[in-house]
Amino acid sequence: MTEEAVTAHTLTPVLRSCLHLMVAALLALAAVRALAEHAPDAPAVLATAVALFAVYATGPRLPRLRSSSGAAALWLAAVALLWTVLLALTQDGVWLAFPLFFVQLHLLPLRGALPAVVATTVVAVAGFGWHTHTLSVGTVLGPALGAAVAVAVVLGYEALYRESEQRRRLIEELTAARSELAAAEHAAGVLAERERLAREIHDTLAQGLSSIQLLLRAAERALPQRPGTALGHVRQARTAAVGNLAEARRFVRALSPPDLETGSLPAALERLCATTARTSPVAVHCQVSGVPTALPTAHEVALLRIAQSALANTVRHAGAGRAELTLSYMDTEVALDVVDDGAGFVPAEVPAPGSAAARGTGFGLAAMRARARALQGTLVVESAPGEGTAVAVTLPCPAAASVPAPSAPDPAPDATPEAAS
Repeated sequence: MTEEAVTAHTLTPVLRSCLHLMVAALLALAAVRALAEHAPDAPAVLATAVALFAVYATGPRLPRLRSSSGAAALWLAAVALLWTVLLALTQDGVWLAFPLFFVQLHLLPLRGALPAVVATTVVAVAGFGWHTHTLSVGTVLGPALGAAVAVAVVLGYEALYRESEQRRRLIEELTAARSELAAAEHAAGVLAERERLAREIHDTLAQGLSSIQLLLRAAERALPQRPGTALGHVRQARTAAVGNLAEARRFVRALSPPDLETGSLPAALERLCATTARTSPVAVHCQVSGVPTALPTAHEVALLRIAQSALANTVRHAGAGRAELTLSYMDTEVALDVVDDGAGFVPAEVPAPGSAAARGTGFGLAAMRARARALQGTLVVESAPGEGTAVAVTLPCPAAASVPAPSAPDPAPDATPEAAS
């Protein structure tokens, strides 16, 4: 904000009204005293006071007075001229110098207001000394102190105004920044939720539906020569559909996976391996090392989903005959390894999900990495053509009380076979 803009807006309407009332009261005092004392110049004092009030009163009604320093200077020159005449007629005119200081400081920029205040002070001292026929220390100090007080008040008020404006702008900037931050956090939350939903759908519904499709396709090939085999595939598809429906309901209610609701993580992995081995040509073996401990729900869900996705990739892409799943409990970490003897691949050549080369694939590895990263863990994929594939995930976890390991896998076929990536 420029100096002119500051000085043009520092006085509030209340202060301006008080200033106008002061001028009117001092003019009335000078006129009344001249008339009451029957001074020889009483008519001239009254006429000058009325003219000065008229010129002064027209100032606030002039639009250009606030926007143009030249117009303000002309108006102030007219007011000062009439005030000088009034001061020459009566010494009571000296009191008008004090409100005149404020008007000059209010309308003129500081570089023009200070000389005007000094000139007004000199005229006030000279006029008062001419009427009293003396020039004492009090005669000089009175107007000078009045000018100093006016300058100090106006400069202090302008400093407070500037500080207030800076605080107002800072508050507006902080409010805008808070709104932008809230919008960014909302957008980040929406993106994170979309990624979470994508992982959940990929690891549950999409893979379950793909498994059902494969089972029904196998049943279709078995008909009509092998109706018994076809019926078995249909029953497995029906079981998979029931499990998928349970996953869908859990997904809507944001609950834990059904396998974890009915048992521990080792038991859920045992059921997953048994179901995968039963519904695919891959022999899957599960083993647990270390002392099983109670893990946070988020860790158990992530490990189960990663195992489902890794076995689904093995069934669909690896062409493996055997897969080994190992869950290892350590002091401050828990590790899951899924190793198969399949065809293998080059991990660096897997297209990123969403790319043109992906064509609907490649999301499984990205989802597994995202799950591990969300829990400050690591996921490593080691593979080479003809050498099988090893997926290893390690999650840090707090120490917890030991829980007994399951004595035998639950034969209930609740887990859906995973066959999509």
